[in-house]
Amino acid sequence: MNPDIAPEPLIFVDLETTGANFANDRIIEIGFVEVDQQGSREWSSLVNPGTPVSEFITGLTGITSAMVSTAPRFEQLAPLVLEKLQGRLFIAHNARFDYTFLKREFKRLGIDFRAPNLCTVKLSRKLFPEHHRHSLDALLARYAITVGDRHRALADAQVLWDLWQRWHELLPAETIKDAIEAIVGRPDLPAQLDPALIDDLPEAPGAYAMYGEHGNVLLIKRSTNIRQQVFAHFAPGKRETALVRDTWRIEWREAAGELGARLRELELSAATRKPLDDLCSWQLIRHGEGDFRPQLVNSRDVDFALANDLFGLYMNRREAIHALRKLSEAHRLCHSQIGLGTGKPGEACIGFKQKTCRGVCVGKEAVSLHSVRLMTALAKFKLSEWPFAGPVALIERDEFGMREDYHLISCWRHLGTVHDEAALHDLLEIRSESRFDPDIYRIINKFLKAGKVRVLPLPRP
Repeated sequence: MNPDIAPEPLIFVDLETTGANFANDRIIEIGFVEVDQQGSREWSSLVNPGTPVSEFITGLTGITSAMVSTAPRFEQLAPLVLEKLQGRLFIAHNARFDYTFLKREFKRLGIDFRAPNLCTVKLSRKLFPEHHRHSLDALLARYAITVGDRHRALADAQVLWDLWQRWHELLPAETIKDAIEAIVGRPDLPAQLDPALIDDLPEAPGAYAMYGEHGNVLLIKRSTNIRQQVFAHFAPGKRETALVRDTWRIEWREAAGELGARLRELELSAATRKPLDDLCSWQLIRHGEGDFRPQLVNSRDVDFALANDLFGLYMNRREAIHALRKLSEAHRLCHSQIGLGTGKPGEACIGFKQKTCRGVCVGKEAVSLHSVRLMTALAKFKLSEWPFAGPVALIERDEFGMREDYHLISCWRHLGTVHDEAALHDLLEIRSESRFDPDIYRIINKFLKAGKVRVLPLPRP
């Protein structure tokens, strides 16, 4: 065996599963090609998932429920599988899929499986950036590699080994080694951090928080790839920064996509956010024919998700008054009419004296016209009422279809996130009431208006 092809023990891995959802689906076949200086060896086995194999998966792989019904369950294979994986670089196409499925199967057995892993999609992109397609079928066609039984675990693991050898024929070993190091590279973490972070951090969207020695928050951020962004903080050129020196612990929460990442970011920052006790908004109240005036209301007294004609969200009364004052100056509104002045009826307000009011206070402007200008000024700050008859689930899937998040939302409140409909209905039964949160409102409203997530209406509790 050429030492350049296998400078360390390798294992090429492919799995067939009942589906792509980490939470619900299970492995039905495992295929390994082990490579080291002694040569290459193959191993495969069907796996009984304990659940029927769908017609779609049978059509894709040829594996039927009858075929796996007599196969060993994963717990029976686990000791042998673990023995084969240990001490080897785990190589797979879309490695996150295979690695996470195996990691979760081991976790069900109480085994904390970790291994350095390499994705051949990422490696292909790095080695051949001039090509735009890096799916396994595209690579097989590009390099004229034949496969005997596509979508069977061992056959697909074999073609990864074939692909590996072809790349070593085309490129210098050092080029491939450098590309692998750039992908798999394990950062030099500060001594105070748990080295298990290197294997634990997920290549997934979500949010993370970095804490100091005494639990003080140093940084909270969301990311499309938690692992990549966290490791970027520890790149060679940044090792001497205060953030790196002061970080003693890192916490993270995964998500399926951007919405989940934003919600996770808010969860991690809960202890540092301002309290919502004084959250308020301006509500337009009719005082007579054509006469509308703003009145400050608090979220303790009014459900902001259901009330009509609310404008703006402010953390306290002072902030709300300041915002209304700035609005009055920009649109020449009357201080007395909008409740900012203390003058008597018919008396000129301070704005009129400063020529920033058109004179409704002294009869120089019709009340109805002032009301129209007030509504126009407030229009862009109008709060959206909850648009559904009851709670909904906002469904978000990751780009590989491996994770699905069901975000339970009711009246702009986030009541929790689960990963299947059964858990969603359980959550609906035990949900607890929460305060209206302006940040959650803005996030959910933005995603609904953009049509970025699928909406599943739910029955009223």
